[in-house]
Amino acid sequence: MRDSRPLRSIKPRFEFRPSAGALLATLLGLSPLLTFAQTPAAARPPTVVTVAEIKPENTPATFEFTGKTASSQQVEINARVEGFLDKIAYTEGSLVKAGQLLFQLDPKPFQASLASAQASLAQQQALLVKAQQTLARVRPLAKQNAVSQQDLDNSIASELAAAAQVQAAKAAVEQAQLNLGYTTIKSPITGLSSSANYREGALIRSSGSDSQLTTVVQLDPMWVNFGVGENEVLKMETQKGKGQLKGPGLDKIEVDLTLADGSTYPRKGQITFVDPVINAQTGTYNIRAVVPNPDNVLSPGQFVRVQLKGAFRPNAILVPQAAVMQGPTGKFVFVVGPDNTAQPKPIQVGDWYGDQWIIESGLQAGDRVVVNGAVRLQPGAPVQIQSAAAPESGPAKVPSATPLKP
Repeated sequence: MRDSRPLRSIKPRFEFRPSAGALLATLLGLSPLLTFAQTPAAARPPTVVTVAEIKPENTPATFEFTGKTASSQQVEINARVEGFLDKIAYTEGSLVKAGQLLFQLDPKPFQASLASAQASLAQQQALLVKAQQTLARVRPLAKQNAVSQQDLDNSIASELAAAAQVQAAKAAVEQAQLNLGYTTIKSPITGLSSSANYREGALIRSSGSDSQLTTVVQLDPMWVNFGVGENEVLKMETQKGKGQLKGPGLDKIEVDLTLADGSTYPRKGQITFVDPVINAQTGTYNIRAVVPNPDNVLSPGQFVRVQLKGAFRPNAILVPQAAVMQGPTGKFVFVVGPDNTAQPKPIQVGDWYGDQWIIESGLQAGDRVVVNGAVRLQPGAPVQIQSAAAPESGPAKVPSATPLKP
């Protein structure tokens, strides 16, 4: 028979009521966690950490910028005489040597001009001989009063005029020889050539923009231009004033290059120019370095990373990245005191050196900094110092801290 009572009035036949024993067991299971959360840090088991004692040392300072390569010399190859282009004697875009033939203009008109000038010179030389002979005859007669003084003066003037004509004819010959030589156009430097602006048979002008035949850019040495921001310069000057940065003169600063593929250029450069005025467009000081490029690895227009080396930071303090923590008020590290408890110590960090921070303030020589295991620490927590792992083989670095043994 169906129960006609309302559903809400029906009571379940079974109810879950935890027994006193089950409730007690639950509380006993949670009690260790509650006890640990309420236990002071000093009463907890020591945390195993690795520490290092701070030992300030001179540390190399490297400054990196973005640079662009440029040719140290760019020469425009122009025609000096007007004529028809007979021959293009080089492979466009190839490396050409100093003195290598690039273009040949038609030499025939200039050969004819030279022959004419030489003939004119011979004629003037003959006239000079005749004038000299005439003067030689008139001079003794003038002493005997056989001819007038005017005749003697005319003979002397004729001889001088003939000598002047000879000099003019010689100059014309030299000019004709030069013009003939200008029909052979050679590269004045060793460098990379560009395309020819004219083809064979074209009439080449000797003035204006029409006279440019091609361009040759010198590849060795290569210029590297880069800029240093005003803020960076002021920061360096401030560090120098505080004795935090020292370095040699510009002539002893080494310039290293990193290419676009991440490889290191094998040759070192040298700074040769520093603009004393800030570039109004970029807000930087323009600096130029010269880098040897005998193998033509570098080409004009490449972007490279420029590293300036030679300066150093005296008595610098370095701490591994893993040791530096970020807190609400800034960065800090855990320092182990004489009682083997860890206490946070605020620090001010500067630049990077490899995988380590350069510490500007907050630490001093002799401090024991936790370099491994800091993430598990709380202020005042006891620690157990373990031996540091042996360093991996690789290029030597300037040490900043010495691992301590327990």
